Amino acid sequence: MTIADSRVQAPFGAREVAVTTTEQIGPYRVFGCRDELGPRPRAGQFYMLSSSDHWGAGSDERPYLPRAISVLAADDDDLLFVIEVVGPGTERLAQLVEGDGLQMLGPLGNGFSAPDEGARAILCGGGIGFVPLAMMQQELLTAGREVTALVGFRDGAHAAGARLIAGAQVATDDGSVGNEGLVTELLLAELDRDSNAVIYCCGPPRMLDAVRAIGVASGAATQLALEAPMACGYGACYGCVVKAADGSYRRSCVDGPVISADELAPDWLAVGGAK
Repeated sequence: MTIADSRVQAPFGAREVAVTTTEQIGPYRVFGCRDELGPRPRAGQFYMLSSSDHWGAGSDERPYLPRAISVLAADDDDLLFVIEVVGPGTERLAQLVEGDGLQMLGPLGNGFSAPDEGARAILCGGGIGFVPLAMMQQELLTAGREVTALVGFRDGAHAAGARLIAGAQVATDDGSVGNEGLVTELLLAELDRDSNAVIYCCGPPRMLDAVRAIGVASGAATQLALEAPMACGYGACYGCVVKAADGSYRRSCVDGPVISADELAPDWLAVGGAK
């Protein structure tokens, strides 16, 4: 299966569901919902989410744009998402409690595709980028595939998120949990052990660029789930474009968010929504 084949089509238009579960794990807010009208997403796909009530700012509650949020897990109609508060929109989503209404559009974008038979999968996540990798790990383990998980965080508080991805090797910038240093150091060590691996990565843009370079230099097939701000989620606004290797541009929301490392230009970070 190629990345282009790994898209599950969303129903037309947004729909409302109810929040069914919430849990705080370190700085991360996990919440679930039951989506009986949508298809089961693939790992790496995302939803545009907003609260049904009080989605706005100021006395007139001017609406925020929905936020692009990756799926942590999908079990039949039950979906799990993870929020880290970085602004007013994510703060409002993090305030949702059981029974609150949630507006959702999705699943959107391309998901990850499975590695070739016999190839080991290396999952490499940075910060909240572990979220789509946790779902990919579950898909691969269910299929009986060999998986290695590596996750990096800024500090021990954020490293609490590692409990959501099974058996992960952890790196922290301050050395408070796991290895001190960058998760890319763990990745290089794993590639030295097995160069026939397929890399799956999600994290902040500069980490993605480092993994892109590692994948291209090593020849390891590398799939990157881009973390880019998205205004619409379906390709209309061109606010999340990145530069491709052939000089054209890709919209992270519809041509991604999962894109092969060799499809990106070396200076892809200099353009648009990937910054």
